[in-house]
Amino acid sequence: MDFDFAPYFKKYEALVALADETFNKIKKEYPVLVRCETKCSDCCHALFDVSLVEALYINHNFNKTFDGKKRADLLEKANRADRKVYQIKRQINKDSMDGKNEVEIFMNLSKEKVRCPLLNENDMCDLYDYRPITCRVYGVPTQIQGMGHTCGKSEFEEGRKYPTINLDIIQKKLFELSAEITAALKTKYVKAAEMLVPVSMALITSYDDAFFGLADDKNDGATSAEKGESE
Repeated sequence: MDFDFAPYFKKYEALVALADETFNKIKKEYPVLVRCETKCSDCCHALFDVSLVEALYINHNFNKTFDGKKRADLLEKANRADRKVYQIKRQINKDSMDGKNEVEIFMNLSKEKVRCPLLNENDMCDLYDYRPITCRVYGVPTQIQGMGHTCGKSEFEEGRKYPTINLDIIQKKLFELSAEITAALKTKYVKAAEMLVPVSMALITSYDDAFFGLADDKNDGATSAEKGESE
């Protein structure tokens, strides 16, 4: 599509750098408690969604990095993962409709495991340099919707106070950046900025004019021009 995402990706990368800096600061302060290491893939099985700007960023770099059979294989893995995520979300929706407690639903969701399609056979990320912020801060204490969370492999003790990354603040900034993009695009899908999708969906989606509802506008413009010429 004819739109320059580069300025928005640059802003997103600044947020990524801040997340990395904060993670490294906590890791340096508590080196024994942070158990992240090469080929540790615990976070690569966590179920979470990414914002529009992250989805666009992942999709862009995926398309730039892979082609041919490797790309096809990764898309097939993404399709399989996405079907599993869909089934889990259907169950979550059912639990919600049945009146189950939100905290209980959230806790059950945190236990669900789906292998990320970008995790290769060597337990390494095929798109590591462009991984989402959630992946980058996994392993140190985080907080979302007032609830604390820490990687099960870490040595952080429950009940003790540690420096904590507030994911709600990060998410707010991601939504704001996503809103900047949709405003610049002038898409009629104003709610697109609030969209959250799993990494699998970010890989398989075509973020083109049709996705943002711009194709119809262009066709209407062309039709109007043709009518003008005929008149």
